[in-house]
Amino acid sequence: MDFDLARRNMVESQIRPNRVTDMHLIEAMEELPREAFVPADLQGVAYTDTALSLSNGRFLMEPMVMARLMQAASPGPSDLALSVGCGTGYGPAVLAKLVGTVVAVEKDSSLAQHTQRILSELGIDTVAVVEDDFKTGCPAQGPYDVIYFDGAVDEIPQSITEQLAEGGRLVAVVLGRGTGRAMLMTRHQGVLSSVEVFDATAVRLPGFEPPEKFVF
Repeated sequence: MDFDLARRNMVESQIRPNRVTDMHLIEAMEELPREAFVPADLQGVAYTDTALSLSNGRFLMEPMVMARLMQAASPGPSDLALSVGCGTGYGPAVLAKLVGTVVAVEKDSSLAQHTQRILSELGIDTVAVVEDDFKTGCPAQGPYDVIYFDGAVDEIPQSITEQLAEGGRLVAVVLGRGTGRAMLMTRHQGVLSSVEVFDATAVRLPGFEPPEKFVF
């Protein structure tokens, strides 16, 4: 399979037509081999416009949703970013092309080790993979200019919003009744505000399931 051609087609048919105009982001997605971040039996569909199953109930986010989320966060070259739920590392790898440093939190030890290996093979040395619970984040390295959730949540925990720097931007797909919503949260003068950016779907990150309701 011609992965270079598939990558260009993904950008031209999925990314550019869907209001993604950040040229640094587009160039990052044109450059990074998405097929390297999925199991061998899925490499042939690595560039389709759908979420891809990895392992242990984890998924690689749909390219268009990921791109629009990252663009909404307005990442800059001097930013420190936190990626919550890095999976096999594609999201953090793209983000690393846009910011100074990425701290990627992964609760699955095998995925964390796998991610470290892939990033090392690709020569990406500005991503630090930290094994911890997603809701914990990595406060020791914060606060963060950008916080990106690599998967959907039902609500954004305060433990993560507290790690957002003044002037920082947090993006996530928040699930609800019906269609999920891509949300952008910002902090200005210590006050958090949020705005809905676009309708989106994504697979929920483990540990962010809604609490079970008691039924009589």
